Amino acid sequence: MGETRVTFTIAADPPPRLDKALSRDVPDEAALSRTRLARLIEAGAVTVDGAVIRDPKARVTEGAAVSVTIEASEDSHIAPEPIPLDIRYEDDDLIVVNKPAGMVVHPAPGSPSGTLVNALLHHFGDDLSGVGGVKRPGIVHRIDKDTSGLLVVAKSDAAHHGLAAQFAKHSVERAYEALVYGVPDANDPRLRGIRGTHFEPGNVLRITTQLARHKTDRQRQAVLFEGGRHAVTRVRTVERFGTPSVIARVTCWLETGRTHQIRVHMAHVGHGLVGDPVYGGRRSLAARALSEPARAAVREFPRQALHAAVLGFEHPSKSEMLRFESDMSQDMADLCTVLRQKLS
Repeated sequence: MGETRVTFTIAADPPPRLDKALSRDVPDEAALSRTRLARLIEAGAVTVDGAVIRDPKARVTEGAAVSVTIEASEDSHIAPEPIPLDIRYEDDDLIVVNKPAGMVVHPAPGSPSGTLVNALLHHFGDDLSGVGGVKRPGIVHRIDKDTSGLLVVAKSDAAHHGLAAQFAKHSVERAYEALVYGVPDANDPRLRGIRGTHFEPGNVLRITTQLARHKTDRQRQAVLFEGGRHAVTRVRTVERFGTPSVIARVTCWLETGRTHQIRVHMAHVGHGLVGDPVYGGRRSLAARALSEPARAAVREFPRQALHAAVLGFEHPSKSEMLRFESDMSQDMADLCTVLRQKLS
């Protein structure tokens, strides 16, 4: 099995831990994250001044000569599967796919196959340098199983490192289309009284809270105002359905990207997503507001009505901006068509 050796010198004022010092000083082109470096240290792949050091917490001094040995990527234990993919862009570094609703991104207990990763491994074949020492796609971000839309995946450590840094800095452009109960509007006094909300110019609702796992239901996220992780969502109403309006098509922009962020934020402000089995619930809609086919279509919609429509980021090796758009998924578009029907 082939290997690569990375050598460098520890700069002035190193952090107190070896893994942190290596993460700071390792050449950028090596694209080694602190987590990967810690694993390499524990595996005996790091020497400092010629001595193997296996403790990530070990101290290191300025001027120490470091050598990191990186073995060629191993084959993944995940099986490739010939699942069709809607590919919007691909090069040697990354791939952008339009994920259908119902597809899990990564294998997990309960979903060992049929995932996006299974499909990508088949699509890539031998054309995959691997991430983290394994020939696998680098999942930089995820969208829920029943959310459709755009997702970028790294094909190498360097691309994974570069993309992950952009997501960490919240510099990636992400916009979603959603269908929600009610209409988020600046003229609604109820919304102005909800903690964590205010309206920006252009009738854009800004929702700012903390998010953390729910204390009793581990499958849910909960809104907090102390602790948890900072989360910001912006929402603008694009179309209204019903007389009076009881459903809205909205665009949601993510400033941060927390688990279930849009779903839990929209529920927090009283505009849960149509079809959301966890946060949206099922609401009765007045017969005078929508036609019976429209009300039936809303009741029977089988998933959260959420689609990742826009994805923009800087290419990690070409220093150029890439931006992709995906039309609303067919099931959501069909629901909008029914909702537009006039009452007879």
